[in-house]
Amino acid sequence: MGGFGIDLGTANTVVGEPERGIVLNEPSVMLVKRTAPTKAVLVGSQARELIGRTPNGYETQRPLRDGVIVDLESARSFIGAIIRKVAHRWWLGLRPRGVIAVPAGATALERRALLEVAHEAGLRKVALIPEPVAGALGSGIDPLEPRAHLVVDLGGGTAEITGFCFGGILTHRSCRVAGDELTNALYQYLRVEHQLVVGELTAEDLKKRLHEGDEDEPLVVEGRDAASGRARLVTLETEEVVDALRPTTMEIVHTLTACLEDLPAQAVGDVMSEGLLAMGGGSMLRGFTQLLEESFGFPVKTAERPLTCVAEGATRALELPDVLTVYGD
Repeated sequence: MGGFGIDLGTANTVVGEPERGIVLNEPSVMLVKRTAPTKAVLVGSQARELIGRTPNGYETQRPLRDGVIVDLESARSFIGAIIRKVAHRWWLGLRPRGVIAVPAGATALERRALLEVAHEAGLRKVALIPEPVAGALGSGIDPLEPRAHLVVDLGGGTAEITGFCFGGILTHRSCRVAGDELTNALYQYLRVEHQLVVGELTAEDLKKRLHEGDEDEPLVVEGRDAASGRARLVTLETEEVVDALRPTTMEIVHTLTACLEDLPAQAVGDVMSEGLLAMGGGSMLRGFTQLLEESFGFPVKTAERPLTCVAEGATRALELPDVLTVYGD
């Protein structure tokens, strides 16, 4: 029996299976009743649609923050619901194996909590693998080869940069300013500069539109006028929105460049020839890879599938015991 490779992201949860590939890619959101706040009523896209429009007696929760568990009971309910969504019926009594990708900077306590919750949610023989290693593996890189690789992952809760070689971590830096802070920066910008109040989903969708469609196409945003309270539309140029996010993206990149001080000199040549690998939703943000190149001095390539490569790598690791032995928990 195969099992599941799981990327439990702050923004999205992605699950892969060796035979079927990616079988789930949904927001890491669940809807609960206020009287039973740890029991999921809805999870994923259905729950996300209710953010900002939740009926009385219900609330939406994000059981993961900065890529790790916020509340044990909520996480157990969320992971259990995810497993039930993707498992074959005949698997439910057999408890599938699991490889879960975690931030490279997760503490021992955070890792232990995740292992405990995953077992209780229905998985057996759970292994953890660092997200950058899983992402590289899902992008066709062998993390056991004697060459250094540098990976930057801009997710919803954390931005991380990790260098690794031959089964070992060479350098790691993380920044808890990431995708969620970019969304909040847009919310604040619209309120201050355009006196427009928008919902969380509107700000998040605006951020996503920065790497979709025509660069010259204006962005129309719906919201409420901060002064009158009436509905209003605002049209923004793409470059204006990119400029609004620049201070936050600069803060992220400046934190991550500190890892260069820890990178062995011999490894620099490997990274110069191979390039820095960027993944996660933030890597698709317009102008982000150029900013990385200017700040690091390395060529930057974006993963072919930046949103799913971590889950793909975790899925591959199910069949690569050597990788799990040196990198896993």
